[in-house]
Amino acid sequence: MDLKDLVEISRRYGADEFALAGGGNTSCKDDETLAVKASGERLRTIGEDGFVLLRRADLAAMLGCAYSSDPFKREAEVKRDLLAARLDPERGGRPSVEASLHDMVRRRYVVHTHPCAVNALLCSRDCVAAVRRLFGDAALLVPASDPGYTLAKRMEEALAGWRKTRRDDPTVILLQNHGLVVAGDTPAEVHATTAGVMAKVAAALSPLPDTTSLPVPGSVVELLPAIRMMCSPVDGPTKIAVIRSNALVQHFLQPRERPGAALPFTPDHIVYCRTAPLEAAFEGDAARFLEAFPRLLEEYAKRRGGQPRVILAPGLGMIGVDESKRSVETCLDVFEDRLKISFLSRAFGGPAFLSPEAIRFIETWEVESYRRSVSTGGAGRRVEGKIALVTGAAQGFGRGIAAGLFAEGANVVIADVNEAAGAELAAGLNAKPGRNAAAFVRADVTDPASLARLAVETVSRFGGVDLLVSNAGVLRAGSLEEMSPEAFDFVTRVNYTGYFLCVKAFAPVMRLQRRFRPGLTMDIVQVNSKSGLQGSNHNFAYAGGKFGGIGLTQSFALELVDYGIKVNAVCPGNFFEGPLWSDPEKGLFVQYLRTGKVPGAATTDDVRR
Repeated sequence: MDLKDLVEISRRYGADEFALAGGGNTSCKDDETLAVKASGERLRTIGEDGFVLLRRADLAAMLGCAYSSDPFKREAEVKRDLLAARLDPERGGRPSVEASLHDMVRRRYVVHTHPCAVNALLCSRDCVAAVRRLFGDAALLVPASDPGYTLAKRMEEALAGWRKTRRDDPTVILLQNHGLVVAGDTPAEVHATTAGVMAKVAAALSPLPDTTSLPVPGSVVELLPAIRMMCSPVDGPTKIAVIRSNALVQHFLQPRERPGAALPFTPDHIVYCRTAPLEAAFEGDAARFLEAFPRLLEEYAKRRGGQPRVILAPGLGMIGVDESKRSVETCLDVFEDRLKISFLSRAFGGPAFLSPEAIRFIETWEVESYRRSVSTGGAGRRVEGKIALVTGAAQGFGRGIAAGLFAEGANVVIADVNEAAGAELAAGLNAKPGRNAAAFVRADVTDPASLARLAVETVSRFGGVDLLVSNAGVLRAGSLEEMSPEAFDFVTRVNYTGYFLCVKAFAPVMRLQRRFRPGLTMDIVQVNSKSGLQGSNHNFAYAGGKFGGIGLTQSFALELVDYGIKVNAVCPGNFFEGPLWSDPEKGLFVQYLRTGKVPGAATTDDVRR
C-alpha cells in the first residue's frame, strides 16, 4: 500500500489547530488492508513507519464479537484482537484503538482530529440543534460515548441509520465531546471538506480573547521554586513548573468564570491535565501562600488520588507541573484548549462537560495512559530534567557547555548579551528530539536589574534552577602603561563583580528549593582560568579578576554549603578556536599582536604559534 499521500495528509492535520499533544488519527484503506496511525505517534512528524497495517476482515469481525460487559476487561480483549489483526506483527506498532471506526467508513481516507472551534460546538449544551442548524443533513452526529470499542459500536449504529436513506457514506462525522471525522476518496476531497467545516463553525463563533503572553509578577521567584518542590515526589526526580498568563487565562481566574474551567470536555483533557485543576489564590503575601499550599495539595490528593498537573492561581496565572519541560508545555497547551472550548461554547448555549461516568472510565483507561507514556518519552541521561543556567552561553566555552548539558538531558537557559547567537543556539537545541528544552534570555551580568529579570524568566519558564554556570567573561590585555582605568573596570565588572551578582541573584532561588525539599543538592560552577592560579604578563586585569573569582568561590562554598549548594570553579587553559582568542577585531591574538606581548610576532599566526 502506497502511504505517501497519507503521510502528507497526516502532517497537514498534525498542526496544533487540529491535533494538540500528538492526538488525532488518520488512515487509508484498500479492499483488504487498513493503514492506521500507531498509538503514540505524532501526526505532525509521522512517516510511513508510523502506521500499522491491519487486516480489514479481522476488524469487521471484531464488531460482532461478544466482549466482556466489564469495560476494563472489554478494552483488554479489544487490545488483544487489534494486535492480532496486524499484517506484520514483527514490524511492531500498536494500532490506534479507533481502527474499527476508521475501517467502517466507506472512503479511502479518514482523518479524525480535535479542532478547538469544532469541539466548542460538540462540547456545548445546544450541540444537537446547533449541528442541525449549521450542517443540516450533510453531517452525521454521533452521540457522546466512551472512546475505543464503545465509540466504534455507537458509530456503527449511527452509520447504519444513515445508510438506510443515503447511497454514500458521510464525509463529515461529528463525535460529540470527542472531535471531527472527515472522510474522502482523495486528499483534495479531505482538504476541501475540512475547510468547509472550519469556515461554517468559525462564522458562528464569537472572537477568542487574546492569548498573547502577559507578564507574570516578579513574586514568582519567591513561589514557583517552592511549588515545584512540593509537587515533586519525595524519593523521585524533581519536576518542572511553568507559569503562563494571558487574557484567556485571566478571564477564567475570575471567581464567577472559574466553574467553566473546572471539568474536562474530551479524553485528552484528562490524559494530559488530569480531571480538575488545583485552585490556589495568591493575595500578595508569599509566606502566607506557601504556608497554606501543602494543605491544598493534601486535600487535592485525597479527592483526586494524585498530584495536580495544573494549578489555577488567581493573582499569578496558570501553573503547569509535570515530569519534563515538554510535557508541562503540552499540559498547558491542552488546558488552554480546554479554556478556549469553554469560552467559545457560549455561542452554542454554554459548556457541556464529560459525564462523571465517562470521566471515571478515561481516568483509568490503559490505552490513554499508554499514549501519554509514549508521548512524554524516556529518561536516563546524566543531568536528565535538571535546570541549568549558563551565562555567556551564546558563543565559545559557554556555547559548548550549554550544548553539552542539553545533550545530557538538562533544560538550559542561555543567558547572554548576544541576542542573535543566543536565540540561534536555543532554536537549534529545541529542534532536537527529547523531553528537555532550551530558552534564550538576554542578560547582562554586570546589571543587577537585568539579572533580576533573568531570574524571573528562568523561574517562570522552568520553575527554578539546579545548576548555575557563571561563564560570562571578557579580556582586555595590556601593560600598566596601556591599560586605562575604564578598561580595567570593565574587565573586573564582568569577570569578578558579575560572578558575585549572578550568585546573589540565584542563591535565594536555590535556598528556597532546599527549604521545601531537604536533602536536595544544587551546584554553582564558575568558569575561571589558568590565569586565576598564576599571574599573566600584560594581562593583569583579567588575572586579577580571576584570582578574585577563586576567593569568591571558596567563600561562597563555605556560606552556601548549609543550603545544599556546592560551589566550585574550573580553571581551563586556552581555547584558541573560540572568539575570545580568534575574533578578528577583539580576539586575544589581535590584542597580543598589537600590545607586543609576544616578542618577534609580526602576524596573528605568529602569535598563535
